[in-house]
Amino acid sequence: MSSNIAQNYPYKSETEAQRAAAIESTLARFEGLRDRVATEASLPVPPEDNVGSPRWWVWVCPEHEYTGRLHVAGYARERHAVYTVCDTCGKTFLR
Repeated sequence: MSSNIAQNYPYKSETEAQRAAAIESTLARFEGLRDRVATEASLPVPPEDNVGSPRWWVWVCPEHEYTGRLHVAGYARERHAVYTVCDTCGKTFLR
């Protein structure tokens, strides 16, 4: 059985404020995406090992390698994975 849970390296990291802004912008641009994310993922909890300045990983979208970045939208409800959203195409991926 195949899966879209990636085993690749992150592209960069971003602050909680950057992550939240990127997710909000992406959810506002794609119709139905906000409901899908709310159904499929729980809210992200900032990492406790870096409480003073929480940072989140950002990955390159496998479908839009030059422009798309995957930002953390939460944790998948059905699987043990980070739930990400592409800021270019609005597709969701598990990391």
